[in-house]
Amino acid sequence: MKILCAKTQLMAGVNTVSKAVSYKTTMDILQCILIEAYDGKIRLTANDTELGIETVIDGQILEQGQIALEAKIFSEIIKKSPDSEIFIETETNGKTNIECEQIHCSIMGKAGDDFTHLPEISRENMVAISQFDLKETINQTIFSISDNENNKLMTGELLKVTGDTFSLTSLDGHRISVRRVTLSESYPDIEVIVPGKSLMEVSKILSGEAEEQVSLCITDKHIMFSFDRTRVVTRLLKGKFYNIEQMLSTDYETKITVNRMDFLRCLDRSSLFTRESDKKPIILRMESDRMEIMISSQIGSMQEQLAITKEGKDLVIGFNPRFLSDALRSIDEEEVSVYLINSIAPCTFRDEDRKYLYLILPINVNNADY
Repeated sequence: MKILCAKTQLMAGVNTVSKAVSYKTTMDILQCILIEAYDGKIRLTANDTELGIETVIDGQILEQGQIALEAKIFSEIIKKSPDSEIFIETETNGKTNIECEQIHCSIMGKAGDDFTHLPEISRENMVAISQFDLKETINQTIFSISDNENNKLMTGELLKVTGDTFSLTSLDGHRISVRRVTLSESYPDIEVIVPGKSLMEVSKILSGEAEEQVSLCITDKHIMFSFDRTRVVTRLLKGKFYNIEQMLSTDYETKITVNRMDFLRCLDRSSLFTRESDKKPIILRMESDRMEIMISSQIGSMQEQLAITKEGKDLVIGFNPRFLSDALRSIDEEEVSVYLINSIAPCTFRDEDRKYLYLILPINVNNADY
C-alpha cells in the first residue's frame, strides 16, 4: 500500500476512529487502526467489538492495499508531524514507513485480514434526524446515565421513535432525563437501548449542523449512525427498559417559576461550600414570592433569595445541587417551571409541550439542616 494525504485530513480521520480503539485489551488487533486504500477511497476503521467507527478521508492512492497500525503510536507520529503531506508505504512483512518532509519513521503493522470489520447493517429500518437535534438530545440526557456496570440497562439510553417524535431517556436511580424532538416525517415505532458510551462518542464526532442529516439504521442487535463520510456501529443493550411513564406524574401541590440563569448562578455559588464526597443537600424554602436557597457544611454556609412565581403550598425540600445544575444547564428557556408534591417526593422540571422533562429525587432533610 502507498498513500499520500494531507496531515489535517489524516489527523481528522485518526481522531474520529480512535474513539473506538480499545486500550484495555490483551487482543493487540483491537488496539489498531485499519487503513484501507481501495477503489479510490482511503478508509480508516477502529473496532473494539462493542463500538466500531469507520471514516473516509481524502488523499492519493499510489498503490492499493491495507494495514493495521497500533493506534497510539500511529496517532502520536501523525500529531507530531509538520503540517504537510504525509506519505505512508507498507512492505510485504508489515513494516510501514511514514514520511513527512525530512522526517522518516517506521513501525510494524499487522495484516489487515486479521481485523474485525464493521458488521453490515440493513438500511430497512432507517430514521433521519438533523445532526443538531441528535447532538443536542444526547448532550441534554447523557449526564444521567449510570456508571454502575452491575446494572447494564442504566448505562444506556432508551432511544424511541413514535410517529414523527424522536426521544432519548436516561436514568441513574436518582433522576430521570427525557428529551423529545419532532422529526421531518413519520416512521414505524422503534424502541431500543443504546449504550451511553457509544452515544457520547457519536455526539463528539457530530458537527451539530442543523442542515446536515444523520441516518439511523436499526436492527435487533445493532444501531448504525451514518453521517458525512463516517459510519458508527454499536451493539444494542439487551433487555426491557424501565417503564418511565409509571414513574412520571402530572400531579403537583406546589409549582414555582424561576429565572433559569439566576437559579443556576446561585447553585454554582453554593458549590463553593460543599464537596461531592460530603453529599450535603442544598435546601430550598419556597414561601410566597421568594425562594430561599441555603447550604451549610464544614467549609462554610450560604443563604440567598430568588424571586419566584409560586402556585400552591409553601415547601422546604433538599436536593443534590449538582443534579439541579445538570438539569438547568440542559434547558434553553429563560424561565423554568418546577413541579413539586412534598418534601419526600421527586420534583419535575418540564415545559408545557413536554419536549423536555427532568425528574430529580430529593434528599431527606431535618430541621438541623436549615
